[in-house]
Amino acid sequence: MRVVLQRAGTARVLVEGQVVGELGRPGLVALVAITHDDTEQIVQRMAEKTCSLRIFEGELSASDLAAPILVVSQFTLYAETRKGRRPSWSAAAPGATSEPLVAAYARALTRLGAEVSSGVFGAHMQVELVNDGPVTILLDSADWGG
Repeated sequence: MRVVLQRAGTARVLVEGQVVGELGRPGLVALVAITHDDTEQIVQRMAEKTCSLRIFEGELSASDLAAPILVVSQFTLYAETRKGRRPSWSAAAPGATSEPLVAAYARALTRLGAEVSSGVFGAHMQVELVNDGPVTILLDSADWGG
């Protein structure tokens, strides 16, 4: 599982010109990708990491500030670009696997006390945000080891 976290002053997701998710106040945008061997346990751990990272001013976390989180599925985080000019998406899990795990991530964030909004899985989305800092962090469950 990969999550790109961006600390944002404002953010919103549009589908066909309609806002489907947004931050009502400063918070985090979480761009989320699922790979083939991801599980509910990995999703839970990633949600905990998302909420607890001390990346806000004063070394505070999203949990400390009750900061909202905007979750956007983005399979392209698993692009393989080593060969040629056309990315391969083979490391990204198919939608039937990814969609429930992205939803589980959003639910886990909610259970941890976050106010969560999200994009629409599989839709063509426009994501608008003002990155605060800028602060952008890549979380990858592959880095956690066994």
